[in-house]
Amino acid sequence: MEPLETAVALTIFNNPEATRRVFTQIAAARPQRLFLIADGPRADRPGEAELVEESKRIATAVDWDCKVETDFATENMGPRKRIISGLNWVFSRVEAAIFLEHDCLPDPTFFPFCFELLERYRNHQQLGFITGFNPLEKMFPFEFSYYFSRVAHLWGWATWRHTWQEYDEHLSGWPEVKKAGLLKLLFPHDKVVKYWTMVFDNMHSKAWTTTWDYQLTYTCWTRNWVNIVPRKNMIKYIGFVPGALHTKRPEPGLDLDAGPIDFPLIHPPAITAWPAQEMGLQRRFYARNKLRGLRRRLIMGFQERFG
Repeated sequence: MEPLETAVALTIFNNPEATRRVFTQIAAARPQRLFLIADGPRADRPGEAELVEESKRIATAVDWDCKVETDFATENMGPRKRIISGLNWVFSRVEAAIFLEHDCLPDPTFFPFCFELLERYRNHQQLGFITGFNPLEKMFPFEFSYYFSRVAHLWGWATWRHTWQEYDEHLSGWPEVKKAGLLKLLFPHDKVVKYWTMVFDNMHSKAWTTTWDYQLTYTCWTRNWVNIVPRKNMIKYIGFVPGALHTKRPEPGLDLDAGPIDFPLIHPPAITAWPAQEMGLQRRFYARNKLRGLRRRLIMGFQERFG
């Protein structure tokens, strides 16, 4: 494999073993530029400082020709502040980048997939991001290598500076957007609208303070952007562990293996959302039943209070 021209950013924290697995895949891709973002240990967690330091040691063991830059917090900032500030730092230095968290294990083909599409669509303003995670790969009976969707997971992803500059951390205008019925225009399905209304209400009211990814979803929807989703799942999420903040146990349908995508890529003929795939994802993961929203509120509320 030729050295990867696109910069890679890796966020790390307190899981050396997961960090080692993800870093091994990054090392095989040999990016020419690597950004490392780490949060500081929590003062009330004995032994966490040692785990953070071990994760840093693993991620800085670069043995290929690469420019390595680090942004290591000395105190704990929490996932939201740390990831947002880290992304701001990365995009102050590069125009595009691939992002991995320490618990998102990529297939080797994820890197050239992102590189090719970042280059192909670099001047298209209607795109939000490229994801490597597709939990519905069996629901793709088409010849194309990827499709466009307003709904996508941020487990292994890539984007451009001009997209991140639009990132709306505080969901500005949400009361007006809600009143105007934007969600009903995007997704004419009551359960979907209720679920995302609940999410954005909690984010806007600051009831939920640890998440950063819902804001990117909101940014995409309020700007009428679509995202790129591969036909194959290329990311295995390895963060379903008891000590995780939001994923202490496996979610049905999300604990998937990663596999390769075929090259050369076969490109769709137009940049437009694919409603059937969007609604499949919405129904399966965001609006499965009436109890899902209540369960999510309870889980998020507990985690916001107790970590």
